[in-house]
Amino acid sequence: MIYYKTNEEIEGIRKSCLLVSKTLAEVARHVRPGVTTLDLDKVVDEFIRDHHGLPAFLGYRDFPKSACISVNEEVVHGIPNDYVLKDGDIVSVDCGALLDGYFGDSAYTFPVGEISDEKKRLLRITKESLDVGVEQARVGKRIGDIAAAIQDYVQAKGYSVVRELVGHGVGKSLHEDPQVPNYGKRGSGTKIQEGLVIAIEPMINAGKKDVYTADDKWTVITEDGKPSAHFEHTVAVKKSGPEILTTFEFIDEVVYRVAV
Repeated sequence: MIYYKTNEEIEGIRKSCLLVSKTLAEVARHVRPGVTTLDLDKVVDEFIRDHHGLPAFLGYRDFPKSACISVNEEVVHGIPNDYVLKDGDIVSVDCGALLDGYFGDSAYTFPVGEISDEKKRLLRITKESLDVGVEQARVGKRIGDIAAAIQDYVQAKGYSVVRELVGHGVGKSLHEDPQVPNYGKRGSGTKIQEGLVIAIEPMINAGKKDVYTADDKWTVITEDGKPSAHFEHTVAVKKSGPEILTTFEFIDEVVYRVAV
């Protein structure tokens, strides 16, 4: 069952999303060659707790860490470990926070040092596909419109959409109805109404769409070993259109300061 939110509830979710957004910006300050994914997980855990929240992923369905951190050909749900980031890697950091009874959820794929032009393009197109999907989150449209917009955009660029994993509703639970796929048919699926809050999260592969789950029963990996990217926003549907509750602006500020 889909739970439509009041404006007051959306403001509660927004506060949690703000914390998640600032957490990812704190991660951006630490992403560099020589850092382990476990180091980044510690950054996520400490930052959320220091700001009076709880890491939403820790213990969720027995997930053992506070963030899902996935490198290169790992699509999502990577368990932070002793892997040392190298120049040229890309690393997806997906995290959520629980703050005052509401959840926020966001993900960003970071370049580590200097990455190849191919990886730069994958990150750019995946991030753009998120914007394309968000634009479809409007009253009267359907979930399939979001899905089809993302699929059409990335496939036209030569990339593929992971089919096994989807976005989802967000609110007083981390994962709520409806599911929000990144592929589908326009005009299909649940009709979008005011008060819907969803996480839209394209997971896009540089090669084929096929994936498998590692022996740890969490980490999803591309079958062909080619890299994958993942970006995610939590979005509220208002009469005026989609309102993005998370933001990448804090990350952009960090990246800009590092660049100059």
